[in-house]
Amino acid sequence: MPVDLNGYWKMISNDNFEEYLKALDVNVAIRKIATLLKPDKDISVDGDHVVIKTLSTFKNYNMDFHVGKEFEEDLSGVDDRKCMTTISWEGDKLVCVQKGEKEGRGWTHWVEGDRLYLELRACGAVCKQVFEKT
Repeated sequence: MPVDLNGYWKMISNDNFEEYLKALDVNVAIRKIATLLKPDKDISVDGDHVVIKTLSTFKNYNMDFHVGKEFEEDLSGVDDRKCMTTISWEGDKLVCVQKGEKEGRGWTHWVEGDRLYLELRACGAVCKQVFEKT
């Protein structure tokens, strides 16, 4: 049974985020703003239906998907691209693969204790974020 990701999570660390954004070709002005933010995550899981809201004072991004079903993801709020995305459970980890212009793009969410971990990947760059449940 997958781990329970439900809840509201506050960011406590964000390592290597600028390098990840560079790998996505995000312009320098947006990168500088984005690296100053500490977005929250609001996650709700109902069976195979998952909604992940990334909330910040600058921009919000919502993902609404069904685990195991490929969909076209519009990343206009991130790097202005579209990709074909599939998200699946691999043990206790929610793993996303994004097929498109950028090689090796995707992310992994998992929980250890009262912390939510997020690893973002693109073109060999890896960002690690940690959140605490509120």
